[in-house]
Amino acid sequence: MILSFLPELATRIATLRRDLHAHPELAFEETRTASVVAAHLKKLGLEVFEGIAKTGVVGRLKLGDSPCAIGLRADMDALPLPEMNGFPHRSRHEGRMHACGHDGHTAMLLGAAEALSLLRDTNNFDGTVYFIFQPAEEHEGGGRVMVEEGLFERFPMQMVFGLHNWPGLPAGSIAVTEGPVMAGADRFEITINARGAHAAMPHQGTDAILAGAALVEALQSLVSRATDPLDPAVVSVTRFHAGHADNILPEQAQLGGTVRCFDPALQDALEAGMRRVCEGIALTHRVKVDLDFLRGYPPTLNAPEAAGFSLAAATATVGAERVHVNLKPSMGAEDFAYLARAVPGCYVWLGNGPGAGGCMLHSPHYDFNDEIIATGIRYWVKLVETALPA
Repeated sequence: MILSFLPELATRIATLRRDLHAHPELAFEETRTASVVAAHLKKLGLEVFEGIAKTGVVGRLKLGDSPCAIGLRADMDALPLPEMNGFPHRSRHEGRMHACGHDGHTAMLLGAAEALSLLRDTNNFDGTVYFIFQPAEEHEGGGRVMVEEGLFERFPMQMVFGLHNWPGLPAGSIAVTEGPVMAGADRFEITINARGAHAAMPHQGTDAILAGAALVEALQSLVSRATDPLDPAVVSVTRFHAGHADNILPEQAQLGGTVRCFDPALQDALEAGMRRVCEGIALTHRVKVDLDFLRGYPPTLNAPEAAGFSLAAATATVGAERVHVNLKPSMGAEDFAYLARAVPGCYVWLGNGPGAGGCMLHSPHYDFNDEIIATGIRYWVKLVETALPA
């Protein structure tokens, strides 16, 4: 039934997607995008709720009298990145571009809302669908803000679902993983305060650079020797700043980096381990070491029942041969994790193909593949049919 109008719908949604690509907006600034979303949902006859987490939008579609409800989520924000493409729909705003495909995610979910509104009288569904258009996924935690502002209290639902396009996976294929799918992402700032001295007379001071070098080396032991080898984890020092002259031992060094893992308990253990290492280095090198451990996005964990619905929907959409089950999770992070912590959720990857010139996400040459729009819409519709059967 959906196949009869899907080609025309997918073509219109591709045009809308390119319009969104040409007008990227950064975290919590998605005012134009939100207005486009709200206008489209209102035209379909959905109940529309705006201004959630500043620029977020939720559309409600009742497909029957059942109290059961699910949420479908798309992210709307762009990245602070100059676009290096030359096609007509390239970004019109210097220094901003949709380099992660959120324009495609938003457009596909609008397409799904339209498809489901057209199918609402077919008696294939029973329940309520909430279409969640979330701001500020890129580093700013818009998902967390939506939850804190009462998303699930205002719009009660039993499960929530998300997807992300995935360059490198064959176009139109779908990857479904139960359990960890995206890592938790914490970051750290370390300041070492020492006693400066002449570089030719190091004994007259304490050495912030030597302490920092020892700290970089010691931090690696947290993964290699202090965690279970079967529990993936990364501790990476990505910045080390100290000194300004060849003949001076500086008084201060600053280090920073990221910590990634899939287990919330391991996040706690790694933070505790880093504090022990900093204390030990401070004593050994007679310096003061201050660690600021900044919690970021938690791990994205797919709940078994929600993953089961997603797997069934993906199989019905693209066929079992094009469904990738239990691929290795990504060390990238995703703030859908906040939604999936509040209610059971599942987050899948939709194959985007090789990408423009083989480029991956967050590349200045990236563009969403419009050929997968129809697959994304079909998946969302089949997921609603699977999770909210008549």
